[in-house]
Amino acid sequence: MIMQRNFYNFLAVTLLVFSVVSCSKDDSTILHNDCIKRSIGPNLVGGELEFAYAMSLPKVEGRILSASVEASIQGTADTWMEHRSYYTGQGGVDTGVTIGEPSTNSGARTDVTFTVDTCAATLRYYYNIPEEARGREVSFTFTANASNGETVTYTMGPYTISRMDMKLDMAVSNSNLCYLSLEDMTVYDAEGAAANPGKIDLVYLYRSIAGITFAHALVSPGTNPEYLPGVELPPGVNKTTRIRKAWNLTDRQLARRQEGIYVDDLDFIRLDLNGMPDYALNLVAQAGIWAESQDKRYKAYIYINSVNAAGTAVVSMKRYVMN
Repeated sequence: MIMQRNFYNFLAVTLLVFSVVSCSKDDSTILHNDCIKRSIGPNLVGGELEFAYAMSLPKVEGRILSASVEASIQGTADTWMEHRSYYTGQGGVDTGVTIGEPSTNSGARTDVTFTVDTCAATLRYYYNIPEEARGREVSFTFTANASNGETVTYTMGPYTISRMDMKLDMAVSNSNLCYLSLEDMTVYDAEGAAANPGKIDLVYLYRSIAGITFAHALVSPGTNPEYLPGVELPPGVNKTTRIRKAWNLTDRQLARRQEGIYVDDLDFIRLDLNGMPDYALNLVAQAGIWAESQDKRYKAYIYINSVNAAGTAVVSMKRYVMN
């Protein structure tokens, strides 16, 4: 028998209460299940959808033999399911108790085989979002099997996978890495910009100019030269990018903070930067800019993670490719 049996008895009772909303095909089954989605915010390719799948039956009726999840779109190889059942212990700390072998993937299905005698468990499932799911919907079917011969299922979704891309923590420098590409979501130095002039949308610079509050800035290569003081652009770097400052717009995914909002696909679809300037001066940490490429193919929200007076900054980006 698994250790901490009293905990599992308690969990079994809790899950039986949850079973009121169970998706079991037969409400007369003794085995019950429930599921919640733990991850929040836009579902980005390369990111994870996290679920907690709970299952239980009275201990006198048998034990759980296995649990599985099948996705409607196969996740990446990093998709997996915990083989530990978690509960919140003293001090609010999550504690995992091993209940089976590590999960295995077979196509779009992930399985855990139980190796201990337990009548209740809550397993976490992590679906790593593949490129194939971009802009599509994905659903999940959770299944539990018990020794009394019963099987229950629970369906979650569908969940829309964002068309956005995200790039975190790009270092920009007044003296070196200062050319940003919305297409590549990359920072280039002068040599890289000269080799890819058609991909450069923004220039980062830091200036202290008498009578002007310039400081940290992101400006379009095609802007008036007065907003590029002392900058000699590489040949062919001349695109005009529309820019709008955004104050107090903290994207939780870009900032890795608990407070704030989520920039999502709809924000980019509705974004209108017609008539906006092609420069943004005096940028500060925890602010950002909206940007649109000259050909209107790319829109982005660039968040300023940090700045310093040495003329460097760290920025993160969400980028949307228009149809």
